[in-house]
Amino acid sequence: MPAGTMLALTVALLLALGSVARAEPLRFVDCGSKDGSITEVNVSPCPTQPCQLQKGMSYSVNVTFSSKIKSQGSTAKVYGEMLHVDIPFPIPEPDGCKCGIQCPIEKGHSYSYLNKLPVKSEYPSIKLIVKWELIDDQNEMLFCWKIPVQITS
Repeated sequence: MPAGTMLALTVALLLALGSVARAEPLRFVDCGSKDGSITEVNVSPCPTQPCQLQKGMSYSVNVTFSSKIKSQGSTAKVYGEMLHVDIPFPIPEPDGCKCGIQCPIEKGHSYSYLNKLPVKSEYPSIKLIVKWELIDDQNEMLFCWKIPVQITS
């Protein structure tokens, strides 16, 4: 086999392996997306589920969704769900228009919502469900998704 062909095959193989190591879409539960439709949820780094969230770390969240309505803005609300009780989980930027979404939100358009999930050191080491909502102008959910996580030291 010519050296050039061998090099091309090696590069192709490395690219294929590299794409496997990147973030895989998470298995999530839709918890009431009414005014939008979720295409994909990514939390990084989270190589396996449930996501192991280490105290003192911050995780990237990327949600791809399409809107079924027009909305001037959006607000994120995040909760830790334990025993069917929602405990508010503070995030640094609740305004969706500052998180990758070009506002106003247009009906039928697809958006990539990007945010950070900081895990504070004072959080207990516990298994719980992260519930993430994005609320529109009509106080309805553009999206709502849940994933199981384990907070670790």
